[in-house]
Amino acid sequence: MTAPSASSRKALSKIACNRLQKELVEWQVNPPAGFKHKVTDNLQRWIIEVNGAPGTLYAGETYQLQVDFPEHYPMEAPQVIFVPPAPLHPHIYSNGHICLDILYDSWSPAMTVSSICISILSMLSSSTVKAVHNDGVGVLYSDDTVSERVAALDAQPEGQGQANGVAGTVTEETHEQPTQIRLKKAEAKKGSVEESDEEGRFKLRNGREVFAEKAYLVGVAKKGDSDGSFGIEDSLSELEQLADTAGLLVVGSTYQKLASPNPRTYIGSGKVAEIKSAIHAFGVETVIFDDELSPGQLRNLEKTFGGDVRVCDRTALILDIFNQRAATREAALQVSLAQMEYQLPRLTRMWTHLERQAGGQVKGMGEKQIEVDKRILRDQIAALKKEIESVRKHRKQYRNRRGAVPVPVVSLVGYTNAGKSTLLNRLTGADVLAEDKLFATLDPTTRRVQMKNGKEFLLTDTVGFIQKLPTTLVAAFRATLEEISESSLLVHVVDISHPLAEQQIDAVEKVLAELDTSSIPKLIVWNKVDNAKDSEKIKSEAKKKADVICISALTGEGLDDFCNAVQERLKDMMVWVEALIPFDKGELLSTIHHVGLVEKTEYVENGALVRAHVPLRFARLLTPMRQTCVS
Repeated sequence: MTAPSASSRKALSKIACNRLQKELVEWQVNPPAGFKHKVTDNLQRWIIEVNGAPGTLYAGETYQLQVDFPEHYPMEAPQVIFVPPAPLHPHIYSNGHICLDILYDSWSPAMTVSSICISILSMLSSSTVKAVHNDGVGVLYSDDTVSERVAALDAQPEGQGQANGVAGTVTEETHEQPTQIRLKKAEAKKGSVEESDEEGRFKLRNGREVFAEKAYLVGVAKKGDSDGSFGIEDSLSELEQLADTAGLLVVGSTYQKLASPNPRTYIGSGKVAEIKSAIHAFGVETVIFDDELSPGQLRNLEKTFGGDVRVCDRTALILDIFNQRAATREAALQVSLAQMEYQLPRLTRMWTHLERQAGGQVKGMGEKQIEVDKRILRDQIAALKKEIESVRKHRKQYRNRRGAVPVPVVSLVGYTNAGKSTLLNRLTGADVLAEDKLFATLDPTTRRVQMKNGKEFLLTDTVGFIQKLPTTLVAAFRATLEEISESSLLVHVVDISHPLAEQQIDAVEKVLAELDTSSIPKLIVWNKVDNAKDSEKIKSEAKKKADVICISALTGEGLDDFCNAVQERLKDMMVWVEALIPFDKGELLSTIHHVGLVEKTEYVENGALVRAHVPLRFARLLTPMRQTCVS
């Protein structure tokens, strides 16, 4: 890895420039101890002088940090490296790159250069003589290839390995077994069944191998919640799927029946004690609650469980998955907005975490920075909303241009992992990502479908829904979800093989009601019929329903029936016209054949007399010609 050259980096956005100028002012007023910013005329690259902290191995030494800011900072993390020679440390490569999670997957737009520096200082201050001079670290520095580093770590004797989720050397003070685990590549080659199962637990996050954190799930069954929605055990099972999608390793779960949640800790004191025991027994690092927690509940639970245990809720987990899978700038903007609005009232907890990282050396930093950081975050939220509004306008212009050629638009909606992307790929030959995972698709994809009779329609794949979908996500993704409200027809794709198919249907209908789609015709598709336990019975039930079609997007079963059903419903939305098209309007006649259902074309002296069903908005264009029609 090398730092990008000045010529290869994209210029900073206006948001990034404003943010960095504010950070410079804050740095001048309250610089982090031990760091000095070397002033240059290049705002996009900072050079920071680092003085080794007294009482550490680096006391009296001076190093240089190079910080390169991306175009969309702080939405994207800066690249921070030590200019060689770098400090000799297990988490710092010889080329200066730093293994620090806040520079990668744990980056948040609320973080600043100052908070990065404080975290680096904390990392350097926590080393021991044994850690720095250990032979295993020498092996790490002999070559910069990841594979050899991993091999070197795997060959270390017991007592050395990983700490804090980063490949390195366990210090002398570390007595407990590391709670984060990683598949050793050398052992993986043995190919045992047990090891192959273990391998599937480890994911790629943003193209990098990550450590599987051990997670424990917690739910609450509220008395009176028996309205046909998900039961608590089913909801926790879905939460486990979400955790697996996020790259976590679930080691256990529990739930409690309550009349109403505890305002301080959401669950009762007895259940809190039970979870604390599970944390110690299983080495749990993350406790995930199935419902959204208030900022106060999050703080109280983290304090109760101990400083090293992270507490989050279903909303934070879903936001993390969306952040991992946002493949376009538009999706990234919308996810960032949802994350920031979620983080804003919880910012104190995050700064407390940074204080904890600093090992107490910057006591009070959270209190000093919190108001400044909240103001920065509010500014970022306002800027993001403006950008997303620009996206909405762009999408509206695109829809208007698309509407000039009135091809019907059919949108696929449904619960996450119902098979919408597979259906789109099957019908259009598109190469949209289709995985057996929750939220594989975030960005709407539109492709043209041509039926056997030559008629066409546009098919749009949209983001999947889920029960307890965060309201911040629905609001942030409104620009994307507007594609649904502009559709000619909605196709509700249902995984009919799922034991909770009815509950999933209800969850989708609730979201569609929020989007005000009641006036749009709907076709229900029971997908994955090939995977259902009693497929023949399901097919028989579907035949009794006028608006239900059984298919298998995977095998292709029922797709002809699906296309015919779509055509019939689109026909129902068309109007009957008889119009005389002049010979000099040949392109108009071609469009009628393209978008309508032509019953008869008769050529007369002054043009072509057409009898057809056409879309309503197209029929309006034919009004002058319909006035001259011959019945």
